[in-house]
Amino acid sequence: MRRVPIALTAVSVVLGLAASPAAATAGSSERSASTAAVCSVELGSVTAGGDYTTQRITATTPPTAAARVVTPNLTPNGGVRFTSHQLSYLSGSSYYKGGWAVIGSGMYFVRYRAFSNGAIDPAEPPILRRSGGGWDRFTAFENSTYWYNQTTVGEHRYGLRDDGTLVRWSVSDVGYWTAAGSATGFSAVKTMALISKTAKYDTFLATTRGGALYTIHIPHAMPMKPVVKKVRSSTWQGFETLVAAKCGQYGTLLLAIDKDTKAGYLYSVGHANGTATVIQSRGKVPYSFADPVYYRWATSLTSDHLNGE
Repeated sequence: MRRVPIALTAVSVVLGLAASPAAATAGSSERSASTAAVCSVELGSVTAGGDYTTQRITATTPPTAAARVVTPNLTPNGGVRFTSHQLSYLSGSSYYKGGWAVIGSGMYFVRYRAFSNGAIDPAEPPILRRSGGGWDRFTAFENSTYWYNQTTVGEHRYGLRDDGTLVRWSVSDVGYWTAAGSATGFSAVKTMALISKTAKYDTFLATTRGGALYTIHIPHAMPMKPVVKKVRSSTWQGFETLVAAKCGQYGTLLLAIDKDTKAGYLYSVGHANGTATVIQSRGKVPYSFADPVYYRWATSLTSDHLNGE
């Protein structure tokens, strides 16, 4: 895959300036929300030793964490800085797994097949393929692919740079990346997770260092002009990682991880609507989140619908 140079088009937005620090606990309950069914997130991680893991976190009362499955030694020790979500689906007797990962300053595609116990399927050796460089100044990356009627309608990739610039690429049918705009003003963002992808826009849920929670709505049209809405003004500053999965028709199950305390908290988030968004704390997950990198496993491209906004 060829990686093209980044062409930046500055579009100023204001994010996090009104956020006020708060001392509320990470698991504090907000307003109530009804959940039609028990939702779960297929959580993945990369360990310090380069192992890839799979674990289901379920929003029971209290939340539950299933035993995790580990596939060892896929990437260099301590090498992975962050990833996109990853894909995992059954293909024959083993699972196809893969996705993007930033290792040092390089973007890599990781692909492997593993059995349900995590052991590598010897029929296909793992692949670690470098796609391009220049990622040393980026702090986050995500890939958004929208499918409709078994066809890819659009694919966009987003990278957050350490100067607060959010960069977007569009992806062709044969995998070429094309610069598709950028926006400045996101230096306050601490972590972000994709909660919506459609034929016309993508939406992220983001926390700021000051503790606020925002949605970042990004229309696919050019020039790139994100629309930022405040969801909460405080109490979210303790989380370094957000992992979001679909819950119900228009909701989101959000796992928020505090790496300092190695604690994870589940939230049911209603359809995003600014400060009117309904959020319910589901409680602390009984597990120690000690790995450096966490992400979401998607089980199918065609059914991986995110409708959080």
